[in-house]
Amino acid sequence: MKYLILIQSNPQWGAAWDAFTPEQQVEAMAVYVDLVQELRSSGELVDAEQLAGRETARAVRSTDGVATDAPLAETKEFLSGYYLVDVASYDRAVEIAARLPEASWGGVHVHPILAEDAEPDVSVA
Repeated sequence: MKYLILIQSNPQWGAAWDAFTPEQQVEAMAVYVDLVQELRSSGELVDAEQLAGRETARAVRSTDGVATDAPLAETKEFLSGYYLVDVASYDRAVEIAARLPEASWGGVHVHPILAEDAEPDVSVA
């Protein structure tokens, strides 16, 4: 079953990243590189991307068939990336999400992707 793992960031987290030494930044990035390599090798990775900064994102609303866009509302948290995985269970998706550094900051969400004829498997073993 496929799951979308959404990564949220916060401007304060960005400031923390900027305070890292270059060596600490390399070490932190290795977590993502290693995870992507592992998921590719296992065949579980469908896609993963870092999103452009929130200043480039737009909120789109449609009223009476007319679409308008505007900058995102000023919020503390914003989407910064995602992993789309195809794994055997919800537990496996959560296991992957928990390995992301943002999980220690509370900024990772796991969403089952429903096939047309499927019910989500969110049972925990």
